[in-house]
Amino acid sequence: MQKFVYAAVSGALAGVIVTTQVAGPLLAQENANKASVYEQLDLFGDIFERIRAQYVEEVDASDLIEAAIDGMLTSLDPHSSYLSPEDAAQMRIDTRGEFGGLGIEVTQEEGFVKVVSPMDDTPAFNAGIEAGDFITHVDGESILGLTLDEAVERMRGPVGSEIIITVVREGEQEPFDVTIIRDTIELQVVRNRIVGDTVVVRISTFNDKTTPKLEEKLAEGIEELGGMDNVTGIVLDLRNNPGGLLTQAIRVSDAFLNEGEIVSTRGRDPAEGDRFNATPGDLAEGKPIVVLINGGSASASEIVAGALQDHRRAIVVGTKSFGKGSVQTVMPLRGDGAMRLTTARYFTPSGRSIQALGVSPDIVVEQPRRALNAEEEEETQTRQRRSEADLRGRLDSDLSEDEIRQIEEDRAKAEAAAQLRVDDYQLAYAIDILIGLSALGTNQ
Repeated sequence: MQKFVYAAVSGALAGVIVTTQVAGPLLAQENANKASVYEQLDLFGDIFERIRAQYVEEVDASDLIEAAIDGMLTSLDPHSSYLSPEDAAQMRIDTRGEFGGLGIEVTQEEGFVKVVSPMDDTPAFNAGIEAGDFITHVDGESILGLTLDEAVERMRGPVGSEIIITVVREGEQEPFDVTIIRDTIELQVVRNRIVGDTVVVRISTFNDKTTPKLEEKLAEGIEELGGMDNVTGIVLDLRNNPGGLLTQAIRVSDAFLNEGEIVSTRGRDPAEGDRFNATPGDLAEGKPIVVLINGGSASASEIVAGALQDHRRAIVVGTKSFGKGSVQTVMPLRGDGAMRLTTARYFTPSGRSIQALGVSPDIVVEQPRRALNAEEEEETQTRQRRSEADLRGRLDSDLSEDEIRQIEEDRAKAEAAAQLRVDDYQLAYAIDILIGLSALGTNQ
């Protein structure tokens, strides 16, 4: 027993000695790091004072400080930034769904301003701006080298004013100019349409209005078809949706899931991660769903597509999404400004990180760009017009008027489907999938 006590005391003494030996260098290193930080802050103060005193023109001290703060944040990643009081106020308006501007969501890629997506029925959308376009000049002046906020500021202006942006687009040999008239943009965040027996719901962004509008528009579509029994399925169109509020992405996913994880977020401290789960209730009542995505589908759109895909609640169709798998927290600062800081990555229910990878569709469907020229169009229409009915001496059909009417209605549906393939091939493909699932009696 005596030997055990000695051994324990000896071990304790050794532990104290080791702790002292290790803690000493660590403490010294920590003090050295602090000293280095203070030296850097002194350097910043020195540079700040020299600029104020010796720069060729008088400068506003607050502008210098704001620029330094923004530079510090934008050096972290493309989505962290400083929001001046004016920008913070504008962001609060954006989340409410009404604002002024061009109607494009942009990011920065290797110093270039890249269009994530144009928003539906906005000046940029109507002018033909596409996801993936690079903007190089604004009103003839290069924006290369500017921060993202500076470039966006160049594109802002009074409602009704004209702006000319120079665009570089993949597949185009030369840059080209696009003239856009700035306008007040009131987003229709959710729209619906009926195609055959399918309800197509288009979500253009995720703001405070998204979930209530989704519920409203989906109910309208179902009612128009005479009830859920007459619905083949639902297409959730998230193409060119740049994202928005994480809370809305969770609520939209939950609208079609009865249970299970929707998304998880993991930050610097693993203990501070969050998991968000679905609650009972499915707006689609188990009907099959196809989610449409493309390279302009980002952030919140990818959360919805990833959640429904992982739970096998929907078939994802289109092309690979943008790949923004990070979460930004907006933190109010003194003076009414704010800081947008990347605080976490998000993961789909299966544990996938979408950051820089995107959501891969279950079925890859490109949207064809080729359009028929006038000669080909005329030739195609001529071929389509020729039929047995055009031949002399043809036999009349031995059918009743009701049977003929039914055939004509079926033909009209088929022709509408064919036209949809010309107008929107990806959507037509999605509807074909739902028709196939319905024919097989599949109910997800």
